[in-house]
Amino acid sequence: MARTSSDIALKTREADEASARPKTRLDLFRFVPFRLNRLAAEVSAALSVEYQERHGLDIPAWRVIATLGFRNDACSAQYVAQCTRTHKSTISRAVTTLLHQDLIERVENEADRREFRLRLTRKGRTLYEELFPQLLRREDEILACLSSQERKQLSTLLGKIEQSLNLIQTSEEADAKQAY
Repeated sequence: MARTSSDIALKTREADEASARPKTRLDLFRFVPFRLNRLAAEVSAALSVEYQERHGLDIPAWRVIATLGFRNDACSAQYVAQCTRTHKSTISRAVTTLLHQDLIERVENEADRREFRLRLTRKGRTLYEELFPQLLRREDEILACLSSQERKQLSTLLGKIEQSLNLIQTSEEADAKQAY
């Protein structure tokens, strides 16, 4: 199909108008996903001091211990990976390390004998019981810049975002839905 001079003129005018508009760009410091990711990384790093320096645990190992620690029963490594949004190979390496340190143990899944589940050993439970009050105290220090009302608002707002993304928000909900 032949292009007419009016087609060419129209395309040229559109291109000129587009280039005359101020170009907007993504300001990462105002982009909520970037801000949340950066904030999560910083908070995680601040908390990791409690278990890294004192106990030699890295972040993935702590995530395994924390997940097993708040549960009443054993769970799979896949559950830990999905719950913590950590890659399964990272969790697998952490599990191997924690097994060697006798902080966790494998137990046979009664429902499926091909699968093993994980649970804290007595040594792992003692470590968890020692660490979680320290981490809660550190969380309080991090959130000290917020009033109690602002903390409640933050919790509510985070819950709304989690809900909009269909994220499970409690261990009870996860168990009820047999999720993860």
